[in-house]
Amino acid sequence: MNPSSPNAAPEVLIAEGPALLEIHADGVAHIRLNRPESANGLNIELLKALHEVVMQVHGHARVRAVLITGEGKNFCAGGDVHTFLSKGEDLPHYIRVATSYLQLVAAGLMRLNPPVVSAVHGFAAGGGGMGLVCSSDFVMAAESARFLAGATRVAMVPDAGVSVTLTQLVGLRRATEILMLNPVITASEAKEMGLITRVVPDDRLAEEALALARQLAAGAPAALANTKRLLWSGIGQGVEAVMPEENQTQAVLSGMADAREGLSAVIEKRAPRFVGR
Repeated sequence: MNPSSPNAAPEVLIAEGPALLEIHADGVAHIRLNRPESANGLNIELLKALHEVVMQVHGHARVRAVLITGEGKNFCAGGDVHTFLSKGEDLPHYIRVATSYLQLVAAGLMRLNPPVVSAVHGFAAGGGGMGLVCSSDFVMAAESARFLAGATRVAMVPDAGVSVTLTQLVGLRRATEILMLNPVITASEAKEMGLITRVVPDDRLAEEALALARQLAAGAPAALANTKRLLWSGIGQGVEAVMPEENQTQAVLSGMADAREGLSAVIEKRAPRFVGR
């Protein structure tokens, strides 16, 4: 088979682990979140692996566009609440490390020269799901996809720069509602408010997202990279300025009883009982 053909077998760089990477012959790098049993919930192992994948993409000369997908039934359900709750009094340290890696991933996606397409099915929730959505250049969602901020629901705050990027995407009033009231947002609602780029039928998501990535990969790479840089430049400065404060605040809040209560309530599928300490 001609290696320049888009149908040639992809070059598999990472075939096992919580984050997978392959490079298609047409220059599309396909990143897959691979913790389907946990709805691709983010723990430190996945975040470290995802950061390594982003760094490999950054250093790969043939990459012209990036596609991010999630294995299993969900794109990314946010932080792994079971892991978080299991840490007990050590949770603030764990959150500090996890949030640092998440910030590196989000900033890395914004800084990549190739445009980034995320294909969302199931849920995109929490700092992981919403963070990846808000730091991608294009977001395509299946009709049945749902979006949820969720941080304040477990007595924490947004991270991955979402406090800045979400506001830029949907406006201050809508972002305040999303982050403080935690509504479940449908794909059509997300498209209407500007959170995502396109909505497609569920059975066409994979095909349409790859087609978009290939369309971008066929474009003028320097022009697209510099257009991306110009678009993100103003927003990116604000994101990177707020990320350390997000990290510090997240670590402090995760040490409070309310955070443990919020995590327990999510796992037990009940309303939380917050006491303010």
